[in-house]
Amino acid sequence: MFPAEKIRNIAIIAHIDHGKTTLLDGLLKQSKTFQEHEIVPERVMDSYDQERERGITIFAKHTSIFYKDYKINIIDTPGHADFSGEVERSLGLVNSVLLLVDAKEGPMPQTRFVLMKSLQMGLKPIVILNKIDRPYANPEHALNLTFDLFSELGANDEQLDFSYIYASGLKGYAVMHLDDEKVNMDPLFDLILQAVPAPEGDPAAPFLMQAATIEYDEYVGRQACGRILAGVVQKGMMLNCIREKKEAISFRVQRIEGRLGLKKVEMQQAGVGDIVTISGMEDVMLGDTLCALDNKIILPLIAVDEPTLSIDFMVNSGPFSGKDGKHLTMNKIRDRLLREKRSNVTLLIEIPDNTTDKITVSGRGELHLAVLIEAMRREGFELIVSKPEVIIKKEDDKILEPIEMAHVEVPKEFSGAVIQEMGSRRAEMQTLETDLHGIVRMDFLVPTRGLIGCKNELLTLTKGLVIMTSVFKEYLPWRGDIAKRKHGVLISLCAGITNGYACFSLQERATLFVQPGDEVYEGMVVGENSRENDLVVNVTKAKHLTNVRAAGKDENILLTPPRKFTLEEAIDYIEEDELVEITPKNIRLRKRFLNENDRKRALRNSPR
Repeated sequence: MFPAEKIRNIAIIAHIDHGKTTLLDGLLKQSKTFQEHEIVPERVMDSYDQERERGITIFAKHTSIFYKDYKINIIDTPGHADFSGEVERSLGLVNSVLLLVDAKEGPMPQTRFVLMKSLQMGLKPIVILNKIDRPYANPEHALNLTFDLFSELGANDEQLDFSYIYASGLKGYAVMHLDDEKVNMDPLFDLILQAVPAPEGDPAAPFLMQAATIEYDEYVGRQACGRILAGVVQKGMMLNCIREKKEAISFRVQRIEGRLGLKKVEMQQAGVGDIVTISGMEDVMLGDTLCALDNKIILPLIAVDEPTLSIDFMVNSGPFSGKDGKHLTMNKIRDRLLREKRSNVTLLIEIPDNTTDKITVSGRGELHLAVLIEAMRREGFELIVSKPEVIIKKEDDKILEPIEMAHVEVPKEFSGAVIQEMGSRRAEMQTLETDLHGIVRMDFLVPTRGLIGCKNELLTLTKGLVIMTSVFKEYLPWRGDIAKRKHGVLISLCAGITNGYACFSLQERATLFVQPGDEVYEGMVVGENSRENDLVVNVTKAKHLTNVRAAGKDENILLTPPRKFTLEEAIDYIEEDELVEITPKNIRLRKRFLNENDRKRALRNSPR
């Protein structure tokens, strides 16, 4: 067991793509955590399959490394604002944070968010100016901007006197001064030992810990992960689990586990400052207090920001229901969502009393909800989801809606189109600057509902050359109506197999979402109309054949590849009268028909 004065607990925080996971790769490799013969993949901490596919960190994960005679616990946190709940929980486990700032880009919207949370908790960050090896990097300018951000966020004098260092996570070196020899990460290790305070707590006091993360093991069930605040815990020891305003439940500690690199290491005992996983309490929940039997302290619940976006989850009632998935019923969907709620405190699950056909799930943003839906479809679930809706509040007879700070980077020639599009979404420009390379950087205050589908539209306007990120700022008065999607859709008239001849006839006036050989059904959205109105079409129609031989050869049919939606793009694209049908193998769009009369009326009134 390590004494508390020899332990350092830190979290790595940054804007998305500023190099947290890459830097951690370098720290792990240079600390000799892995064996010489061991093959270590890139972004080694991104173990979840969606993290590797999307190239982002979704779940906070911790590891331990040893340097000299110290133990350093490091928590890798997500950089995307949608997963900020993971950041908020992780900051309660550490005594300082490593704030990564791109030496070229400087502080970004998510940098502001994660830094604000750290300062509010009284932590004193260490600033790492990362990627100093990149062309056009300007670490001194980035450092000045970071200091300005500290000041703007109300940092106290001690926090303003932060330590900083220059680094390249990709090249695997850190230096205290730019002209120092670039060798390895040792200067960063030494700075961590010097600048990060040791965890406080009385090792002789009764044991005390709070469950900050919930894990699951097939053999021992649910496990509570947290930092030991006082005392010592031993295997086989009796502890109490206390939930807010509820009686204490006693249990025996079955297993204590720590981390070393990527591996879990079983421990016989652990003390103050250790970040450990404790098994034995089957019903442990996030925020529960684990303590000795003679300790009656109840720690306050972990506070996280409220969700801003909601989506309705419904049973797949389409004609193709059950072809791909194995979990189809509302009971299965409800059980899965309630299981998710146990370990994801940022999700809000609402099950209406007067209806059994939908469950409303609220989260931080589209990506937050899309990751959950993608996980469910990979587990064999079929479901239908609605268009995201913002969560509004009422105060003093005023309607308030969530407002986000959006950061947009775009080549100069497209800036006018971007400003016009953002203006149509009720955005207010806050800053605009153009660098020497002709890249325009703009910050907007924009309603969350104005950001739904915005990125797809900007990608079209800028030929894919836009970078856009956003972070929740505050609730402000309702800003009025926002223009809907500019184009109508093509609705399939009947069920069948799509035909090349029909697709060729339609592609001149529409963008198709299907290709020859795809199965379609009545009411399914099969394309986007070039005009504002919806059209009912027959994509299964074949060329009429006769017994008369043609004088010339039939013309070749050249088809444009169909537009295929990712899950987030599909959720962004639909309007209020449309739904997304999600199965393990397919993502389909469809019209929302409340009953048979609505279906007939919609098909009858739409022009053919």
